[in-house]
Parts: sequence; C-alpha cells; structure tokens
Amino acid sequence: MQIPRLHPDTIEEVKLRADIVDVVSEYVVLRKRGKDFVGLCPFHDEKSPSFTVSQTKQMYYCFGCQAGGNAIKFVMELGKRSFADVVLDLARRYQVPVQTLEPEQRQELQRQLSLREQLYEVLATSAQFYQHALRQSQGQKALQYLQSNRQLKEETIQQFGLGYAPAGWETLHRYLVEDKHLPAQILEKAGLIKPRSSGGGYYDVFRDRLMIPIRDVQGRVIAFGGRTLTDVDAQRAASPEGVQPKYLNSPETELFSKGRTLFALDQAKGGISQLDQAVVVEGYFDAIALHAAGINNAVASLGTALSLEQVRLILRYTESKQLVLNFDADKAGTNAAERAIGEIAELAYKGEVQLKILNLPDGKDADEYLHSHTPENYRELLANAPLWLDWQIQQIIQDRDLKQATDFQQVTQQLVKLLKNIANSDTRNYYVSYCAEILSLGDTRLIPLRVENLLTQIAPAAATYTKPVSAKKAWGGGKSHSPLPTERSLLEHAEALLLRIYLHCPEQRQAIIAELEERDLQFSLSHHRFLWQQILEISSGDQEMKNFASLPNLISRLQDQFLEFGSEMALISHLFHVDEKNQKEILRTPQVVQAAIACMDLVMLEKRYRHFLELWQQTDPEAEPERYQSYYQAFYAEKIKLQKIDRQRLFSITELL
Repeated sequence: MQIPRLHPDTIEEVKLRADIVDVVSEYVVLRKRGKDFVGLCPFHDEKSPSFTVSQTKQMYYCFGCQAGGNAIKFVMELGKRSFADVVLDLARRYQVPVQTLEPEQRQELQRQLSLREQLYEVLATSAQFYQHALRQSQGQKALQYLQSNRQLKEETIQQFGLGYAPAGWETLHRYLVEDKHLPAQILEKAGLIKPRSSGGGYYDVFRDRLMIPIRDVQGRVIAFGGRTLTDVDAQRAASPEGVQPKYLNSPETELFSKGRTLFALDQAKGGISQLDQAVVVEGYFDAIALHAAGINNAVASLGTALSLEQVRLILRYTESKQLVLNFDADKAGTNAAERAIGEIAELAYKGEVQLKILNLPDGKDADEYLHSHTPENYRELLANAPLWLDWQIQQIIQDRDLKQATDFQQVTQQLVKLLKNIANSDTRNYYVSYCAEILSLGDTRLIPLRVENLLTQIAPAAATYTKPVSAKKAWGGGKSHSPLPTERSLLEHAEALLLRIYLHCPEQRQAIIAELEERDLQFSLSHHRFLWQQILEISSGDQEMKNFASLPNLISRLQDQFLEFGSEMALISHLFHVDEKNQKEILRTPQVVQAAIACMDLVMLEKRYRHFLELWQQTDPEAEPERYQSYYQAFYAEKIKLQKIDRQRLFSITELL
C-alpha cells in the first residue's frame, strides 16, 4: 500500500517503545554475555557468533560483516522492507498511535491499516465460533474423532483451538454478518465465504469440517485448515467427480501465504530455540501429536514443498541450523521427503543447514507412531536420524547389487553427481571416502583405488593419487608432508607475526580469534602460548570490555604483568615494538593473518596425519577391523586437508611470510 510520510513523533515513539532485544529475538537466537547479547549474524554465514545486541544502547552490530543499526534498520535490512512499512508494523505491535504529515492522507492510511485489523478480528471471532460449535450436539462427531481416532486430550484440543464448521451452507455467514454485523466483504477477504455464482449472496467455504486454526509467529489466527469428517475413499468410489478434498486450506489472503507460513511455529519457536533443533512434519495432526507428547519443537509444512522463506523462518530460532524432516518410511513418504526438500537442497549442499531425514518404521507418520510407541522412542529415532547426504546415499544404493556391473556403474554415476554438488571441500572429501568404502564391498585394499576413481570423475585436476601396490604402502610411503624444510623457523615467524598483529592492530583481533576458534588451533611454541594465555586472562577479567578490539592499553598491561616473568619476557618483549620492517609486515593484513593461520594449521595437520598413519600401520585389519577403518578414515581426512594447504602455501605462506 502507498504510505504517506509519517510524523516524526510517531517515528520517535516507535524507537522508544520497540525494544531491540525483543525485536531481534524474533529472528535470532540470542545468548546473554555480560551486559549485552550475542548470536549468529542473520546477514552473513558464520559458525562463531560475532553479532552483538546492546539493550542499553538499543543498537546491534556484527563484527564479521559490520552490519549495524537500531531496531527499525534491523527489520528493514532483514526483510528488505521500506522504512515506513517497518515503522507501521512496529507501531501496531507496540500500540503506538500513527500520525502523518499530510492530514488529508490520514484517513486513507487508517483505512488500509484498519483492513488488516478487521481481518484479524474476523478470523479470531471465527475461531471462537468453531470452537463453540465443537461442543454442541452437531459437533459431537468431530469431538469424538479428536478424542478417539486422534487420542487427543482436552488440554491439547484447547491449546490448538480445534473446532468444528457446521454443515449448513450459510451458518458462519449468518453468525458474523447478521448477528455480529461484520461486513461480508471482510469475510470474503479473509477467505471464509465465497459469492454464489448466481442469485446473489454468499456461502461458507468450510462446511462439516474439523477446523484447525493456522496462526502467525505472534499467535494470531491468519487462516484455517479444515479436515473432512466423511470417508473420502468411499465418497470417491460413489462419485469420483464430486469428491471433496480430505484437507482444505484457506485461500491466499492479505494475512496468509502458504509458502511463508508454518503450522504450529508460534507454539514451537521456544522449543526449537531451547533444543537447538526444528522438526518438520507433513500434517497438522503429526505436529499436534508431537506437541501433545511433549516434543514441542515440531512444525508442519502445510503439505507443500518447503520454500527458502519457510526454512529461513525456522532457522531464526536454532543456532546450529539443525533441521529434521520427518516423513513416512514407505515410498510415498520418501517421495514426500524429496518434495519437501525442494529449494533447500542448495542450502544443504553448502552446509548452511544441518539437514537430517527421519523415516519412521512401518510406513507410519508421527501421529500413528506415537499411538503405539512412547515419546522416548521417538526422541531416540530423532537423535539417530541420518544427515541428508547419508540418507541420499542410502536411497541410491537401496535394492542395488553392486556385484553386478550395471548396478555398480549406475550407482557410481549417481554418487558422483551427488558428490559434485557438495560445496564444502572437507565435507566432500569425507563423503568421497565414505562412498569409496561402499563401492569397495568390504575389501579395504580397494578403498584408495575407489577414492581415486571418484575424485577423477568429480574433478579430474584434483585426483593426485597413483594406483597403489598395497594400501599401506601407498599411504605410508612416498612424499612426506613436512610443512617446509625450515618448519621450526617458519612456525616461529608465523606465530610471532600473528601475535604482533593482534597487539598492534585492534581491528584484526576479532578476525584472529574467530580463525583460531574455527580451526581449533593453539600456539605451538611455549613462549607464544604463554603470551596468548596472558592476553586471554586480561580479556576475561575486564568487565567493561565489549569486545576484544576495545581492550585499552593492552601492551602496557601485559608489560606490567610480565615484570615477574623475566625469562619469558626476554623471548617475547620484541613483539611489543614495531620497527620499519615489522610495520610493512603488519600493514598487509588480513592476507598475512590468513597465511600465518594456514602455517599453524599445516603444522597441526602434519602431526595428526603422522599420528593416525602410525596407528593405522600398527593395527591388524583382521583382528580389529573397526579400529583399522577408523584410523584409516582419520589419517586419510588429514591427508586431504594437507594436500589442500600444500596448494595454498605455494603462494600464500612462502610469499607473505
């Protein structure tokens, strides 16, 4: 709608009333840290939280992408919405009276705002009407269905506001228009009635149906789902042309869009945040049954393929971005899972969502499963649900005989197609090894050959292996992965340079912290490790610190602290000063930071590679096959990482360091 210019008083009042923690919490899982709150930034992908929200300043800021502002700007940037639209939305939420600069436009604005409010009112009143009808004699069949067929308790029926739409053609219309004096046009816009094709007047959209209110995230009724109480199969057999759908949803309206709505999200958002996981089922009653069983992190997809908007809506409430799709284990359930994945496959391939697939046994849905099993049984299945890629691989090899040449070739082609789509190199390398094991049919000597074949088909330039004479000889011999001939001197230089940048370039501190945490790295040399420990102790003891970059007089405080450590001070005192050569080095950040981190990572990888290789060579594959495989996978994963860094170091480490 066209929004006139808003009065400054309205804008200021919205700024005063709209608490930024309250607003941001609708989209980001926030954790209290000191005076502020932190979470994963919604504006860029990150694994460690760098997004902070200050309640005292009513501001947000991300140290990763430098996004920042107040509550209004946050909603504008996240939803790509206009300033006036966001202010109006927040004004409604916090009950701020709206004024405009053009008095003649105020009436039109109020009319447009009033339409949405009237729709909310009509839908809320309709929900109450349906709930009341459920308790009347005409609603006994629906109530009996809920209590007997669905085994729902009274508290669950009330929690979800379940009701009944009477069988008459104009029952709701007469109640709302004639008794409540609500405009018929508003009922039509709400998707509750339709105009007759001839003769004038309206008829009810929902008739003789069990009614399920669909609510927005704030818990307001925005639509309905209606389930028929007649036998659809018998109805189809009697008259195929006149069959009513088992489930009927409200049409798209000003308030309701199926592709942007998830059933029960208003009930589940707290559970999703608490458990750091969201469960998506296909049907209304699957979600309701899970909540009734105490599994309160479940939502339903309204029977459509999940859209990116729906997924991003769910992921606002889970920090680890963990999403479980729960559909039946039969063919229909498998197809439903494939359909539900829809647009989110790209996110799953990139690792932006931890997607898992839960197929319940015996072709049951969640509601049916809970009738014969306990909630603990379901939680156990949930905990063991495979990652989407593992599930996809199982779908590919299911009912295939890999000893047959045709099946082997077809499976290999499908696996290669799957592996090519994996964006993250570490994840792809892991699944290359996993698929090679499957294709080796238990013969561990064939695994390196299968790995080479898969890599050749995925990316020919990445295949650097030669055909091994034997597995252990191939992996144990050959070129050593020593980081550089002068490993100690290079490591000394890299760690010292990283610490010098941290001390003298405050703007790089958050990036260094994030890189070390992401790669799980520590300083290898004892004097550097000692200095780093002192830095962390000062940081944790400074109650006024808002972030690492704002540590006041860090070098001075470190020098004071080191007065009693003479020997250690002699080894690190040069880091507190910057000469002309040092100045040139640290001016090349952040490239130098990346190179120094890569060097440290290389040394740690080399140590792990040698360790697991030695364990693998010492293990008897006949006596301890599982341990043998575990050590193989571990050192192979380190080898792949080493090869990747080997390529990087040729230009980054040797040139920058």
